[in-house]
Amino acid sequence: MLVAEDELIVGYDLCDTVSEAGYQVDGPFGNLSSAMLAYQKNKPDIAILDVQLGDGIVYPLAEQMMAEDVQVIFHSGQLTPADVALRFPNAQSLSKPCPPAEVINSVQVAAANH
Repeated sequence: MLVAEDELIVGYDLCDTVSEAGYQVDGPFGNLSSAMLAYQKNKPDIAILDVQLGDGIVYPLAEQMMAEDVQVIFHSGQLTPADVALRFPNAQSLSKPCPPAEVINSVQVAAANH
């Protein structure tokens, strides 16, 4: 699993939450370029992506991932899940702050759909 989140505390919290649930995690990556590089090196089954990273919007990476059958979970403080669903109707979306149980539930749904 890949985690891209530019707020370091939130990113490490996400990684810890998912790791404690038994998933192998790569990240957190704070910007688009490092997330893309990590993705090219080791394609994950699932990705949790903050919509707005330090160097831009994550949509191009998300589109590439979805085209390659990676389950994407958007995690945003700016956009609501409904906003994200307009552009990516098949992706899951979480609003910040998100309780750990919701994160784990979304990851389990993504894993079941992969």
